[in-house]
Amino acid sequence: MKCVLSDAQNKHYPRSYLINGIREPNPESPDRIAMLLEGALAAGMSQVSPDNYGREAILKAHPERYLTFLENVAERWGRIKGAAEEVTPNIHPTNRDGEYPKSVVAQAGFHMADASCPISNDTWESVQWSAWSAVHAAEQVLSGDDACFALCRPPGHHAGPEIAGGFCYLNNCAIATEHLRSKYKRVAILDVDLHHGNGTQMCFYDRSDVLTVSLHANPERFYPFFWGYESETGEGEGKGYNRNFPLPRGTADKIYLDTLDRAISAVEEFQPDALVIALGLDSFEGDPIAGLAVSTEGFRSIGAMISSRLELPTVIVQEGGYPCEELGLNLTQFFSGFS
Repeated sequence: MKCVLSDAQNKHYPRSYLINGIREPNPESPDRIAMLLEGALAAGMSQVSPDNYGREAILKAHPERYLTFLENVAERWGRIKGAAEEVTPNIHPTNRDGEYPKSVVAQAGFHMADASCPISNDTWESVQWSAWSAVHAAEQVLSGDDACFALCRPPGHHAGPEIAGGFCYLNNCAIATEHLRSKYKRVAILDVDLHHGNGTQMCFYDRSDVLTVSLHANPERFYPFFWGYESETGEGEGKGYNRNFPLPRGTADKIYLDTLDRAISAVEEFQPDALVIALGLDSFEGDPIAGLAVSTEGFRSIGAMISSRLELPTVIVQEGGYPCEELGLNLTQFFSGFS
């Protein structure tokens, strides 16, 4: 299997994020790439670099206004006298259906859901190449590969069509899905990250051609808090095409795998032509962002269950999983089971 990764994905280096009112070192650092790449190579993958697919591939999932904001906001922010080095919002609209503001401060609040996705002068280049890694992986599958791994960093599943959040700027899974749909009309997205993929849900909530399924820590007391409940099943034509499986904090392998079995059944009922896996490794019992308690061996079982039940053209997109000793090994174990 190929592992798609661009060196430019290292350039984005957020220094901090706001959690519980305190600035802490941002765990979504370039260190993740080295750890994850080591795990991918240990699983027998070959690294390839993505092509530049331009703006068009990204515009299938995000509007031009948002891309223009991401591209230019750091330079505009830098003109503010005394402003922080990184763009971080301090005001947000109560809804986003009013007039679009001209102020860079206001636009930051409009397009950024929280203070965990700061933007610097290097962010736009990295997020573009992360998205193009997802497109390239999808292109490999369209060209005949059974599966391909996009080592996306920054991650993407919290990014909605016009909003960044939770370390995410562009929704790599949504972009890969739209690329796959040039050939495969029905695509399922299976998200096994610790957190609910709220951005992915936003992208497809009113559509019946894409099924979104997410297993995650119960959002009642866990990020993203406002989305990820079982009652969220889609709207309009998309009613019934969004499935959430919230799990109690501390859930370990057995209950997780039992729930994954139900989630895969939902995918099977949809009868998709292709599959996108949002691969978060932060459900690990030793991840710095503690929430669930999946073991290293548990990731092997997750990969094995998915591949044995869903024999489909598949793009695997890296989401969460933060620096810890076992991060690379957890990736290796997933793909050892998936192969």
